[in-house]
Amino acid sequence: MRPHVIDIHPHIISTDTARYPRAPLGGHQSDWSAQRPVSWERLLADMAEAGVDKAAIVQASTCYGHDNGYVIDAVAARPDKFTAVGSVDILADDAVQKIDAWMAKGLTGLRLFTTGSTMPGQATWFTDPKTYPAWAHAEQIGVPVCMQMTQDGIDDLQAIIKRFPKIRIVLDHLARPDLSGGKVFPNTARLFELAENPNIYFKLTVRALEALEKANAAASDFFPLLVSRVGASQIAWGSNHPASPGGLKSLFDRARAALSDVSSEDQAWIFGGTAQRIYPALADVSRAEARHG
Repeated sequence: MRPHVIDIHPHIISTDTARYPRAPLGGHQSDWSAQRPVSWERLLADMAEAGVDKAAIVQASTCYGHDNGYVIDAVAARPDKFTAVGSVDILADDAVQKIDAWMAKGLTGLRLFTTGSTMPGQATWFTDPKTYPAWAHAEQIGVPVCMQMTQDGIDDLQAIIKRFPKIRIVLDHLARPDLSGGKVFPNTARLFELAENPNIYFKLTVRALEALEKANAAASDFFPLLVSRVGASQIAWGSNHPASPGGLKSLFDRARAALSDVSSEDQAWIFGGTAQRIYPALADVSRAEARHG
């Protein structure tokens, strides 16, 4: 049996705005969520076409804000295929209670949206002492926290990690790295330093390929370096479908082509194994079922 392929960064958007009203962070809905919405049913079809087995659906913060209702309903409908990564306002007085309430409904990961298409720049609010109870709770219960951030936020993130050393962090889009400067990628040094912490995971998406194109750099230079510095067991693939255009199959094919100089063992980690470490709800149970059934 082939290893499972898992996507840890697709988004879903319902066309039912009455049941799932828009409440985007920043007050402005993202263009992609308005122009090319993908329901969870459509995501399942796209996954089947692409050869993707399971997914950790990430809350579309630029459409639904902190209302995780749609990703929770998707997981309830297909728990064999999905888990959910949701958003909570960790500045709120009731943040800990909100985390527990959403997790009781099926959330297995959190996401903090500190920059993005509708909120440019790098926010610093996630270091506010008001957030400490939420960080402490996430550390205590072991829930992974995805950080939608840029490299400009590394110092602030390091401060959080120092205060909460057991917190599990997933860097969305590799923290949007600066891949300029030639084959040694000198501007990634501080990013790679984060990998010394085994609780830090790096989410590899099409944004890294776009950064390579912008820097006129080769995937054959960057990805073997990334794997050697970070370790494949701390890297997981995410599509960013449909926020990035082209369709899930195309995004998956691009990622596989970009990683063609990485060993098959390391690719197995990146395209599935690491995802199961981050989100045990996506564990590969099919082999056990096959043995006993």
